[in-house]
Amino acid sequence: MQTFLIAPSSYGVGLTSISLGLVRALERYGLKVGFFKPVAQPHPGDCGPERTSALIARTHHLDPPEPLPLARVERRLGDGQLNELLEDIVGRLQQLENGHDVLIVEGLVPSPQVGYAARLNGHLARSLNADVILVSTPAEESLEELRDHLEIQARLLGAGQDTPVAGAILNKVPPGPLAERLCQPEPLGRNLRLLGCVPWRDTLNTPRTSDIADLLGARLLNPGDYRQRRVQHSLLCAAAAPSLLPRFKPGTLLLAPGDRHDVILAAGLASRNGMSLAGLLLCGALPADERVLELCRPAMADGLPVLAVERDPEDTLRELERLNREIPLDDLERAERISDYVASHLDRAWFIQRCGTPREPRLSPPAFRYNLVKRAQAANRRIVLPEGSEPRTVQAAAICQRRGIARCVLLARPEEVQAVARAQGIELPAGLEIVDPEQIRERYVEPMVELRRHKGLSAPAARAQLEDNVVLGTLMLALDEVDGLVSGAVHTTANTIRPALQLIKTAPGCKLVSSVFFMLLPEQVLVYGDCAVNPDPSAEELADIALQSAASAQAFGIPPRVAMISYSTGASGEGADVEKVREATRLARQARPDLPIDGPLQYDAAAIAEVARQKAPDSTVAGRATVFVFPDLNTGNTTYKAVQRSANCVSVGPMLQGLRKPVNDLSRGALVDDIVFTIALTAIQAETAAG
Repeated sequence: MQTFLIAPSSYGVGLTSISLGLVRALERYGLKVGFFKPVAQPHPGDCGPERTSALIARTHHLDPPEPLPLARVERRLGDGQLNELLEDIVGRLQQLENGHDVLIVEGLVPSPQVGYAARLNGHLARSLNADVILVSTPAEESLEELRDHLEIQARLLGAGQDTPVAGAILNKVPPGPLAERLCQPEPLGRNLRLLGCVPWRDTLNTPRTSDIADLLGARLLNPGDYRQRRVQHSLLCAAAAPSLLPRFKPGTLLLAPGDRHDVILAAGLASRNGMSLAGLLLCGALPADERVLELCRPAMADGLPVLAVERDPEDTLRELERLNREIPLDDLERAERISDYVASHLDRAWFIQRCGTPREPRLSPPAFRYNLVKRAQAANRRIVLPEGSEPRTVQAAAICQRRGIARCVLLARPEEVQAVARAQGIELPAGLEIVDPEQIRERYVEPMVELRRHKGLSAPAARAQLEDNVVLGTLMLALDEVDGLVSGAVHTTANTIRPALQLIKTAPGCKLVSSVFFMLLPEQVLVYGDCAVNPDPSAEELADIALQSAASAQAFGIPPRVAMISYSTGASGEGADVEKVREATRLARQARPDLPIDGPLQYDAAAIAEVARQKAPDSTVAGRATVFVFPDLNTGNTTYKAVQRSANCVSVGPMLQGLRKPVNDLSRGALVDDIVFTIALTAIQAETAAG
């Protein structure tokens, strides 16, 4: 097992962020990663579990051993018990389950109170047989001065005394000449390799409005979305409202005296017009007039947080400067974003070469999402989004265009899209297509009539149907003008699927259209089908769903082992429902004798090895299933939602399968990230269909 000890060169280098990103990067490579922070170093005000270990556990679903309290470590060092201390740490490390490919150990952070950090980190590295990775933040220094600083830190760790220093990761790198020189070959010299260069990004350090409320002990006049909205700017509202309006931007926290009714009303109107302000913070002893607040109720219902404190605005602004910028333990969204950002700036090739091939490659959720984006970028497909002015869709399209995930086409009036972008603070990237459906509908009437001539469709009827942007987008797909379609943020599943069945048709060899969800469980990604389309499939249809789902799993890097789910395992039960599953299993095996398929299997027998050994000891699928095929929509939809909520896992989908060209449906509660991943899925499906 490869072990890395990450050692900070000084205080404030962002060690937690590097730990999160390094674990994420190694998971993406298919490695099974363990994490251990031997010594807890709580920040002032911390009263819960050790921060990095807790964030790693909650974000990456690992189970790190409990760190030793710093006071206990210092007592033992003071008593000359270094060797006993190291033995204790090695013993705690052995609490980790076996089978890891790589272990990340987070060293001590040097500070005026912990001046022995570098020496103890060196002892830890030697005791754990670990390669050391230095973590540093460049100050206002030249490249030569940075090299000298890192060389001194390496010597303090005992480099050259059986403590191999593998390289350095530079974090919070500001733009400028030093950043440019770090992009050159051999930036740190031959003796110290640059293993990552993570640029500073201010948006990753934005607190939530709830964090501000907690810091100030604010009263919540209206919580709204205060746990989701983030404070990117703070604006002290001293001037008159008209002169302040140009400075109202998404993510702005407005600080105003409680009797500034003009500011309160302006905030309410801006929010109602779609501007996602971080919140309104009313300061001072004078409360806001209830009649004015009542006028802002619609804005509050839309999610505008309204807080109140008794200190004056200037003191409140100074208090905000005291905010701890560490990641709060419950801010998993920020932890996820930082993990992904740091991981994307590490030396992938070096880590893969150093850690070697995993004993059993695993498709973890981070690896699945990473591969999804990379494959979509390589596919370079054109995806039409009929709900082109819907705010989440606009933001997802901008992300996909900027990251090269897909070439998105928004069907909407350009002025509507631009208004949404301004209100939401979305920067529309160059190349993002916005097509006004009113300008193009007429030219699709004749092709629509031609495609539906066998149904007797007239030109007036075609023109009426094309008023629906989903129908228009589906026809663009049928005519090969785009490669895929994603809809459903404001439309029902039926609205999305019906035009596809009429204009796209099923793929050769497919008897029906079905769906799968990719369930991103902590340890692996599973495929569930069909949880969204077919209410009560026959045995023949269920066999087709199984084969489609297996093909989808294979296409996305998941080795298909198909479990046909029932309330009975093997021959233990009888009844029409069990017989349907048994017959579907026989038909699927007959069609694909090379594919591991077994059924009927109860869910626990399919998923849990211990149960499988008792209920289905001869099965090659039981206990190891990756594709779960449910007997009907009632079972499938209920199971996927129960697992999603109870296991707190992300589900990607539904992804439709069986169509000649890719059309995908969204949940009407879909988040922006859900839409981004669905667009990526669609792009990969388009590539697979074309191949």
